Amino acid sequence: MLTVFGAGANPRLRTVDRMKRPESGCDRRTVAAIALTLAALTASCSANGTSAASKHAAPASSNGAAAGSSPSAGTVATQRPASVEKNPPGDIPDNIAYITYRNSAGRYSFVHPEGWASVASGASVTFTDKLNGITATAMAAAAAPTVSSAKQGVAGLRSTEAAFELRGVKAVTLPGGSGVLIIFRRNSAADPVTGKVFRDEVNRYEIYKSGREVILDLYGAVGSDNVDPYTKISQSLRLS
Repeated sequence: MLTVFGAGANPRLRTVDRMKRPESGCDRRTVAAIALTLAALTASCSANGTSAASKHAAPASSNGAAAGSSPSAGTVATQRPASVEKNPPGDIPDNIAYITYRNSAGRYSFVHPEGWASVASGASVTFTDKLNGITATAMAAAAAPTVSSAKQGVAGLRSTEAAFELRGVKAVTLPGGSGVLIIFRRNSAADPVTGKVFRDEVNRYEIYKSGREVILDLYGAVGSDNVDPYTKISQSLRLS
């Protein structure tokens, strides 16, 4: 602090605060440098925050949807095999009654479990109950199918049956005629209520007699014990 006395001066003490003196050029440069440093640090923190947020954002899928969104249903050619049920709810009861079905357009007949729902159209018919089913269709044919011709036809099954898996092909002779048995697995159609897909095993009989062939599919969930019912149904097949 500095006390000043002088002629004509106010008799009161005049105090000049040296802290109030104008800043020197050096001081201004220092303040400017500090301001620039603070601005740079602020920009850096903002950029780092944005980068960190980007690292944790869900990546987009190829169609622009966030990862983890439900994919659309696959085509027949791209579907993966459905999981096999540990306790498949598909056994046909041993004590169930059987009744005869006759198709006049296709000129064939066989027995099926009583009470199953059915849909018929010309020479074709389908019976279903829970996870089990029977389909049959008839057509004109020049000769009985063989193991060789059946294996050649597998390519067609691969293009029409979801997640197709061939299990075996063998020649068979039934009371109704001769032909082949093709065993394969596929994914079932999705349940209309739950959307669940089951892994089916299909026993396909291709049976020939007198210029006609019947394709008889017997199917149920993989692991179901339907050997006896399938034997009963296939042995009952007749072509007229």
